[in-house]
Amino acid sequence: MADSTASLRRKIGSATDLRSVVRAMKAQAAASVGQYEKSVAALADYARTVELGLGVCFRQGEPMRVEAAKPSGKRGKIIRAVVFGSDQGLVGRFNDIVLDEARQSLGAMDGAPQLWAVGERLRAAIAGSGLPLLGVFAVPGSVQSIASLVAEILLKVIEASQALEEPGSATELYLYYNRPTSGSAYAPVEQRLLPLDETWRSGLARQRAPTGTLPEVLGSKRSTLRALIREYLFVSIFRACAESLASENSSRLAAMERADRNIDKMLVTLHDHFHRLRQDTIDEELSDVISGFKALQGRE
Repeated sequence: MADSTASLRRKIGSATDLRSVVRAMKAQAAASVGQYEKSVAALADYARTVELGLGVCFRQGEPMRVEAAKPSGKRGKIIRAVVFGSDQGLVGRFNDIVLDEARQSLGAMDGAPQLWAVGERLRAAIAGSGLPLLGVFAVPGSVQSIASLVAEILLKVIEASQALEEPGSATELYLYYNRPTSGSAYAPVEQRLLPLDETWRSGLARQRAPTGTLPEVLGSKRSTLRALIREYLFVSIFRACAESLASENSSRLAAMERADRNIDKMLVTLHDHFHRLRQDTIDEELSDVISGFKALQGRE
């Protein structure tokens, strides 16, 4: 026989241990998805407050304009993008999907793209694609780590803008990440942060204040606007990172669920095989006993 009862017992034990590991990972992924989704929901009220403040600033008119400079001469616009990936396994084509979206979108733009990668594995993929890489950030391991990552990204963005900002240049900033859709599915998303969308700005400027009283900006209008824009960037990058992590864990949760089902099926097969083999062994032993008993009776 190909398998003995002892080898089948070992396989059943190994499969049972593996199922315990898979279920622990599945529980951890499910808990992580809930945390990241709650963080996105909790951010909604603060994002709304920032938008209301921006709407007040945009209603002030010409002094508050923050449009990007128009490209002229030999300098073209500078395109920078932050691409969010994963550093852990069991997520399928998570990194490939978001990188394909970024490469296709940036390739259609008129300008030289420069990328920041969130994740070491994504950095290797970007290096293989030939796109210029400005730097790499570590993927946060928890909700509490997202804020420090966002602050680091903003610092790098500001430093690069100050280093490359020249008269006649225009700077654009994009985010590429995976967003949860339904169940464990996700889809790549492109979001332009800078320059601010004119339609979006006009909509904020026209919206009514929730209190019915038209608010005003106290102090320096330009400083207030810059502070609110920084908060808008912070909120946008935070949401993108949290949704990317939620998508990653949703994908891992789906993979663990498939593995759990496959292990259950394998255990059923192993148990059936073990019981058949055990029954065959018992039948053979009984047959030997009966044959021996009949042989003894024949001698008598």
